[in-house]
Amino acid sequence: MKFSLGDLEAFVAVAERGSFRGAAEAVHVSQPALSRRIDKLEAALGVRLLVRSVRPVSPTAIGREFYRKTRSLLDELGSTLLAIGEEAAGHSGAVTVACVPSAAYYYLPDFIRRYHAQFPRVRVQIKDDDASGVLDAVVRGEADFGINFIGTQEPDIEFQPLLRERFVVACRRDHPLARKRSVTWTELCQYEYMSVGKTSGNRLLIDQALAEMPVRPRCLYEVRHVVGLLGLVEAGLGVAAVPQLAMPPGKHAMVVGRPLVDPMVSRTVGLIRRRGRALTPAAHAFHHLLASHALKKNSRVRKPRAV
Repeated sequence: MKFSLGDLEAFVAVAERGSFRGAAEAVHVSQPALSRRIDKLEAALGVRLLVRSVRPVSPTAIGREFYRKTRSLLDELGSTLLAIGEEAAGHSGAVTVACVPSAAYYYLPDFIRRYHAQFPRVRVQIKDDDASGVLDAVVRGEADFGINFIGTQEPDIEFQPLLRERFVVACRRDHPLARKRSVTWTELCQYEYMSVGKTSGNRLLIDQALAEMPVRPRCLYEVRHVVGLLGLVEAGLGVAAVPQLAMPPGKHAMVVGRPLVDPMVSRTVGLIRRRGRALTPAAHAFHHLLASHALKKNSRVRKPRAV
């Protein structure tokens, strides 16, 4: 059938206004052009849709049924086009971010709050997982991008640094180490020590950094994620080495962190995304929010002092 969307809109306009003249003004065409559109549509369908011999112009019995379905179709199409336009502008849709748990708990919420204030109709899904899981989610396309501390060696991954953080010892406020300004790894050997499992990326960083030490802390308890260690610390079961980002912000009632030295162990947390993959407008806006904040922060740190 050879008719266009404009022909359908012309018919609906006539059916709703009962006048060719009023319909022509509504769809912004001349009255003769409108009549030609109606004639074309009726010829394509092989039926009469309008009774022209009466005033106001009214649909035929078939025309009334056709109007009902066409009106519904045009409404749905309009809603779809509006939704696509909003998503293309980044004002709706969804974004999925894979994130290591330490960043998901204390680093990301503030950015989610700021993003939601700007894009309240965008749905944000956070996939918190260990470092390997976050990397896999980005590689497989299950997440638009990720926040991770591994991925710099992956050929299919772009890594953009966000921040560099050191490891600290987490202990209770009533623990002897809480009174020190910094703690050596050797000192940890004197206390019951807890750690993440050997499959953890954080455990790998620590083991590599301490490989040359003659004596290393002996792990008494193991958990899968860094955030799980804090619960054990709070319960008084021992001390743990965790990234600074994993520590609760502000003054926690039970747990404190003290810098670990000799050696100082650190990690770089960054944005990871699959190389060559274009982000949706919604995901790009969130990615840009995180990246631009890191850029501004780093520029302030590197700004030369006035002399």
